[in-house]
Amino acid sequence: MQHQKVLVLDFGGQYNQLIARRVRDLKVYCDLKPCDMTAEEIRAYDPIGIIFTGGPNSVYDENAPHIDKSVLALGIPVLGICYGAQLIAYTLGGKVEHATASEYGKRELRIEKDTPMSEGVPSKSICWMSHTDRIVDLPEGFDRLASTASCPVALYGSEEKKIYGIQFHPEVVHSEYGNKLLENFLYRVCGARGDWTMSGFVSEQIAHLKKKLAGGKVLLAMSGGVDSAVAAVLVHRAVGRNLTCVFVDHGLLRKYEAEEVMRVFRGELGMNLVKADAGERFLKKLEGVADPEAKRKIIGAEFIKVFEEEANKIGAVDFLVQGTIYPDVIESGKGKSAVIKSHHNVGGLPDVVDFKEIVEPLRDLFKDEVRRVGLELGLPEEVVWRQPFPGPGLAVRIMGEITRERLETVRDADYIFREEIAKAGLSRKIWQYFAAVTSCKTVGVQGDFRTYEEVIALRAVTSVDAMTADWARIPFEVLERVSNRITNEVKHANRVVYDITSKPPATIEWE
Repeated sequence: MQHQKVLVLDFGGQYNQLIARRVRDLKVYCDLKPCDMTAEEIRAYDPIGIIFTGGPNSVYDENAPHIDKSVLALGIPVLGICYGAQLIAYTLGGKVEHATASEYGKRELRIEKDTPMSEGVPSKSICWMSHTDRIVDLPEGFDRLASTASCPVALYGSEEKKIYGIQFHPEVVHSEYGNKLLENFLYRVCGARGDWTMSGFVSEQIAHLKKKLAGGKVLLAMSGGVDSAVAAVLVHRAVGRNLTCVFVDHGLLRKYEAEEVMRVFRGELGMNLVKADAGERFLKKLEGVADPEAKRKIIGAEFIKVFEEEANKIGAVDFLVQGTIYPDVIESGKGKSAVIKSHHNVGGLPDVVDFKEIVEPLRDLFKDEVRRVGLELGLPEEVVWRQPFPGPGLAVRIMGEITRERLETVRDADYIFREEIAKAGLSRKIWQYFAAVTSCKTVGVQGDFRTYEEVIALRAVTSVDAMTADWARIPFEVLERVSNRITNEVKHANRVVYDITSKPPATIEWE
């Protein structure tokens, strides 16, 4: 069945992926595309609606992104958000000017006229503003539908043209009825039927893979992470034992992680899973290496060598499966950006495998959708909700040189931290949390003896997409339990600190 589609045009705002995720959460498929799509390209895409995102520019700036007026004459419903709302008004002859006072944060929204967009939204509610420009005159044929005390046009539109603009951000949780406004646009303006569900995706994707991979030999690199796990199970449902998964255990995984991967995928699901025990090999290569970029490159290169050796035992394959997800696809389509550090995921596999075609069964899904697919497929919750974990593993959570002793220290400290977070019922409320061994030692007193041991840093952040992150406000009593257990149960650790730095300026990982 052909799904209805909404087109989200990206004008550079910070919440653009969040807008797309909100649309999909409302059971409507959408794609996030660059804002320079032409009217002809949009018509060929055949969306039931178009959403213009926010962005950092002013519509009257010379280099600001604009749209051809013909896009608004296609007869396709359009919703502009923040910059997108200003752009629609400006393009159709309205007036946008720099506001005398910028408007940021929570404001009271007052509905002034009932329309399909505002159905189910109370006359007064809280919305989240973030703008320095405002619309002062609307184009001909458009009505003001809502305002705030300092923003005369917070919502406007034309029922006849099915074009609307929202000055605030309905996609963020701080806007009380923002989701309702998006739902109204999708269902009451665009006529969505809500045909995008993860159960539907699973059945359609398995049928597609059965047809595409029929009789073929299929290979997948299993990391133990959510993306590769879900991709593996999807393909296994389609081709069974024709799929071979190679799991490279580089000895840098979390406590009991390798055992869990083997138990779930080979033991419980009966998958053809080959494990390469390469821990000693990686430790030897990393001996004496302290620089984080050097560690990454060594691990990446060695991983590819190990995988190549295992792949050679299998021989030529027809298909190589990769766990690419939608944010990877979006990011790869953007311009060049500064290199902060080498990407955590290990690349280069296609160069060392003799295959005919790459298969990416999850390339249309956001991370939260991948998790829902995992649950649909019956994967255990501890696998589906596993936190993001860097490809180099615990190597980038040990500052400085990696030794067997330091690996055990961070592995045990991390396990205690994760165990206590789970006991406190916080595991689903925190995006990522882990322990790291810092590059310094401090004096301590343990059992009447002076010690000089490692400082353990705890890191926990909340985030939506890992592009930005805030440090998690973990209750002091939970942190106290973690600290007491680490200093009592973990060898070579006598001090625990908690990292309260957001991203930016810091990254989530320490290296």
